[in-house]
Amino acid sequence: MAYTVPRPKLTFREKLYLPAVAAGLAITIKHLKNMLLGRTKVVMQYPEEKWDSHMPPHYRGAPTLVRDDDRERCVACQLCEFICPPRAIKITPGEIPSASKSEKVEKFPLEFDIDMIRCIYCGLCEEVCPEQAIFLRKDYAITGLSRAEMVHNKKKLYELGGTMHGLVNKWNEKK
Repeated sequence: MAYTVPRPKLTFREKLYLPAVAAGLAITIKHLKNMLLGRTKVVMQYPEEKWDSHMPPHYRGAPTLVRDDDRERCVACQLCEFICPPRAIKITPGEIPSASKSEKVEKFPLEFDIDMIRCIYCGLCEEVCPEQAIFLRKDYAITGLSRAEMVHNKKKLYELGGTMHGLVNKWNEKK
């Protein structure tokens, strides 16, 4: 059954639309005046000026791997791979030889790839990591000239992440 919805009756002033146009024009003129007087900044000159000083503390950037002083923190448990919603993380685990001093770990990542095109920067990989091996950087400029450059392998992830000394708390200021 069709319902007929009656249109509201507009007054003569509302039919002209002039008050609505004048209100919008007043806002535009106010912004123009503030810009000309230098009260607001309209454009950021990107390569020279960056948002780094204005980044909120809860910003989630690109994931990276960190290492201890003498070993890799990642134990290839694959929790980050399993929890990643877009399936951007691929890990190939390898066995640690029994003669090594970190043999109790049992595994290490032979390959650890993150496809930065697929990554949605959700932060689930950082939260689920039991060894605190994966962190989200405060970086928003992740570029590449090809799709292959946007797949960060283990070597590149360790270059970006660096070394963390001692016990690392996940949400510290240094990360």
